[in-house]
Amino acid sequence: MPEKSKTDAARRATLLIFLVCGIGLSSWAPMVPFAKIALGLNDADLGIVLLSLGAGAILTMPFSGVLINKYGSRNVALVSALIVALFLPLLLLAKSSFILAATLFVFGSGVGSIDVSMNAQAVLVQERFGKHIMSSFHGMFSLGGLLGSIGLGFLIKAGLSPAVAAVSISILLVLISVTQFKHLLPHSEEHKIESGTLVLPKGPVLVLGLMCFIVFLAEGSLLDWSAVFLQFSRNFDPSLSGVGYAAFSVAMAVMRLTGDGIIHRLGSAKVVLYGSLLAAAGFLIAVLAPWAAAAIIGFVLVGLGAANVVPVFFTAAGRIPHVPPSVALPAVTTLGYAGQLAGPAMIGFIAEVTSLPVALGFVGGLLFVVAFTYRHRD
Repeated sequence: MPEKSKTDAARRATLLIFLVCGIGLSSWAPMVPFAKIALGLNDADLGIVLLSLGAGAILTMPFSGVLINKYGSRNVALVSALIVALFLPLLLLAKSSFILAATLFVFGSGVGSIDVSMNAQAVLVQERFGKHIMSSFHGMFSLGGLLGSIGLGFLIKAGLSPAVAAVSISILLVLISVTQFKHLLPHSEEHKIESGTLVLPKGPVLVLGLMCFIVFLAEGSLLDWSAVFLQFSRNFDPSLSGVGYAAFSVAMAVMRLTGDGIIHRLGSAKVVLYGSLLAAAGFLIAVLAPWAAAAIIGFVLVGLGAANVVPVFFTAAGRIPHVPPSVALPAVTTLGYAGQLAGPAMIGFIAEVTSLPVALGFVGGLLFVVAFTYRHRD
């Protein structure tokens, strides 16, 4: 196969692996209320259970680099995708909160591992292209968020049981992953990944990492709590409760697919300022306005605002003076994903003490902190 055709095929395959990750993770969003009701969990108990997903992902991420270094990112991506596909329907079959937590831990491990491996593959493909195409990969992840959250709800609305609908999604994930595996770039073409010791973030790395934590927390809050909020606070039908995360994902996908041009025109500081303010306003509109449509509009604003903030942070992490990117990027990334995958458990505790709308409004308040902390940087 000619070199250009091989690179194009690798790009398409990597795009589809990002899609798999987005579908797999977001399919959990409309399943949360079913699990909550089936096991009789209150918000605090659900928050503790949800912590398992984040724990599995975060604990797996550091070891994923070692596995990629030994076996290659495409092999790790395939195995991880199969784990996600296998354990997705098992989340609805758990008979106790302990079993659900354990299943979520393994599911989260698969999500964390595929996230690291697909980004490693994307970096390699981007180097072959010789230009910035990373936003398109993350745009496909957001598109997967749309297809997963609204697709599973559609299958349930069509008459399938939640478990059968989840199995249908899993079959799709397996088919995509297996057919695209051969087109991903092999281990022989990858750079050796250093597996040095973990360096605790401090100074500007820590500040940037904490801001990344907040923005990822905003995304994770909608993944784990948007369906619960719409169903129990805005009286949405269970089969439609995933529409909030779907609307968020569409908005984020559109903005990420056009993100490079936006950042080029406005500059990174303005993108963070305006984006964080818009996302904060979205949370406040969703929780303060009593109308169902307002909640969806609010979630759309969160997606539009937050979409290009994280790419700016990742770029900034690689440019911190006197700090090698090999130190700054892993630290910022880990703190960011801690916000997305573990942070929503905090929402459960806040919701139990106050209410879910108050907890989501708190996330909006944190986004104001991001806006005015980063405004003097570029």
